[in-house]
Amino acid sequence: MRLGRIASPDGVAFVSVEGDGADAVCKEIAEHPFGNPNFTGRSWPLADVRLLAPILASKVICMGKNYEAHAAEMGGVAPEDPVIFLKPNTAIIGPNVPIQLPADAHPVHHEGELAIVIGRPCKDVPAARAAENILGYTIANDISARDQQAKDGQWMRAKGHDTFCPVGPWIVNDLDPSDLEIRTEVNGEVRQLSRTSLMIHDIGAIVEWVSAVMTLLPGDLILTGTPEGVGPIEDGDTVSVTVEGIGTLTNPVVRKQK
Repeated sequence: MRLGRIASPDGVAFVSVEGDGADAVCKEIAEHPFGNPNFTGRSWPLADVRLLAPILASKVICMGKNYEAHAAEMGGVAPEDPVIFLKPNTAIIGPNVPIQLPADAHPVHHEGELAIVIGRPCKDVPAARAAENILGYTIANDISARDQQAKDGQWMRAKGHDTFCPVGPWIVNDLDPSDLEIRTEVNGEVRQLSRTSLMIHDIGAIVEWVSAVMTLLPGDLILTGTPEGVGPIEDGDTVSVTVEGIGTLTNPVVRKQK
């Protein structure tokens, strides 16, 4: 099932997106998509609604340097243990919403990633039971202001600006995440091309590590790290991240004025 969140003429709703192309339909889910969703009976053609970020997370947890080749391109080696950091939930935007580059940040990079969506409250989850606590998977783009990251010595400002966490277009809840192609394009040019099988720490290990630190709540996002090929985005660009089995998340890029 593809679980989404839409703005329709009737308001904002969680939906199941069924069908493809011109025949795609959004069927409204009552209240929330967790557990066994109940449907209201209302529906809209996908073409008549606007896709929003598919979930409103209480927190966004990110994995740093979870692909060997990306760690190398950043001038280092991958740490033995996972490295995690947070983005504020105010950084989240949905498909087709502009990524706003700070006026004085150069360069700002894209980082296409597979994202885990937590399905129920959980703490201290063993890796073998991670799937029981996952609602599904979506796509994220961990936008990063590299000059601020280097200057500050920590990553919160560089990765926490409003619009620096595009997410979408929906959540897929029947997906095997172990070996999916992940591709990032800027203006149609392929920048990143890899597979989730090359993660250093897999989905189970990630959920175990993060949940040992903090309680996870329904809707929380865990970004699983980016592969090699990160690079700059500029005013006027269009960034698209595609994950096999999910779809494509596309956002234009604009630069804020001083």
